[in-house]
Amino acid sequence: MNQKNREINIPSNWAKGSKVVKTILLAAFVGFGFQNSSHASAGKAWDVLVRSKGSVKYYPQVVNELLKDELYFTSIPYLKEYLSVHKGRLPKEVDSLVDRVVTKVGVRQFEVLPTSILKRTSAPVIKYILAKKQFRVGRYKKALQTLNGTIPGNHPVKPFALMLEGTIFSIEGDGKNARASFQNCIETTKSEMNNTSDENRLRQLAINRDYCTVGVARSEFEDKKFDDASLSYLDLPKDSYVWPEILFEEAWNSFYLRDYNRTLGKLVTYKAPILNFVFNPEVDVLKALTYMELCLFDDAKKVVDDFYNEYQTDSLAVKKFLEKYGRNYKYFYLLAKSRTNGKSGGSRLLNKLIDTTLKDAAFIELIDSFNIGRDEIEQVKGISNSRMRKVFTTNLREALLLQRDLIGAYVRKNLHLYVSQLDKSFEGMTYIKLEVLGRKKQRVYSYNSFGKRNRGDIKYLQRNEKQYFWSFNGEFWADELGDYVFSLKSECE
Repeated sequence: MNQKNREINIPSNWAKGSKVVKTILLAAFVGFGFQNSSHASAGKAWDVLVRSKGSVKYYPQVVNELLKDELYFTSIPYLKEYLSVHKGRLPKEVDSLVDRVVTKVGVRQFEVLPTSILKRTSAPVIKYILAKKQFRVGRYKKALQTLNGTIPGNHPVKPFALMLEGTIFSIEGDGKNARASFQNCIETTKSEMNNTSDENRLRQLAINRDYCTVGVARSEFEDKKFDDASLSYLDLPKDSYVWPEILFEEAWNSFYLRDYNRTLGKLVTYKAPILNFVFNPEVDVLKALTYMELCLFDDAKKVVDDFYNEYQTDSLAVKKFLEKYGRNYKYFYLLAKSRTNGKSGGSRLLNKLIDTTLKDAAFIELIDSFNIGRDEIEQVKGISNSRMRKVFTTNLREALLLQRDLIGAYVRKNLHLYVSQLDKSFEGMTYIKLEVLGRKKQRVYSYNSFGKRNRGDIKYLQRNEKQYFWSFNGEFWADELGDYVFSLKSECE
């Protein structure tokens, strides 16, 4: 639920009130009836607007009627306008409306509102959005204060608030409270999943549950409880959206346990065809580092050389690409869209980065919400009252353009993040290359000869009674992904 929204310039009309809505409404208040029975509730919303003469206090009624016709994105401008002028605690019915809209359109539509507006209400879902916004700018203690006691245990946003709470405790180094929050998050999320049948909501909750499950393991890793972390990582099912990214974390955990063969086994899983969309340059860094710890210097050097050959030229091209398009969010949205349709985005590396983003859970959530909004277009087009259709079309377009830019900003931020990871990985590879040269030099001076290496011998394999030895020849079995372990002998003295 990953930090890109603050890049977007907030439209001034949301800070001062929606000028677009008001201007059009003042020209439209002539008292038109509604003729299309398939949009009866939208017609009632229009009638409320006409009778209220643009008074914002009636906007919750407008939103309520629009939601009956599932016009979620069309309702956003009215809800934002109401939040921007309302003082004090929101009525319970408005809190419910906010939750229903946010569930469908996502929190990012409301994260772009100024903090001053978000602070005006004590609505639980808005408190959560405010805390997320504070978290993303590094105000962790403030975010915890915002969450503390403001969200009831049975509120639909509580599972996500607990995940955020656990994450903050982890960052602050409070492992005990982090694990308690994550465990509470898991149970609360499971309970909430039993209370809904909405497909998008279930997916969001499943991802939240899985991130909290991983949060327990991550917290144990941070506290150097590596044996506990190894077991906790196993609690995450392999069919989870989150699972591909935690293989790398499991590999590091094994590295700190000095189980280098298992580290390499975890990393080799990323070569499976089913995971070819994953981009994480640090995988190669850890692989080279592990070979170096086993004193397999030629293997380490090969990993380093292959890394430079694969990424050095293309990474420069991606940097120039990002400089060229700057904050053109529309372009980055269209780039992702064309890649979804199978078109090439340019260099092989750029395509890989886009493919990784397309599989990201947060990106999928943004796209799903956008598609919900696009489905409203035909509904609004079917409104027979021309003035009413024009007003609702304007509001819907405003919300969809913001959603498009949110998607573009997410893609752009991910690309910058990947480039940053590459830069750090190049630094790591340079260190490893120099270290390997130094250690090989020491070996020559020591006059040690290791002779022929015995590679892949079962006697070097650490396993328990439930694990079996299988000679790996490049095949990948879906039910064994992540369970591989190398059987290399260390050549260190």
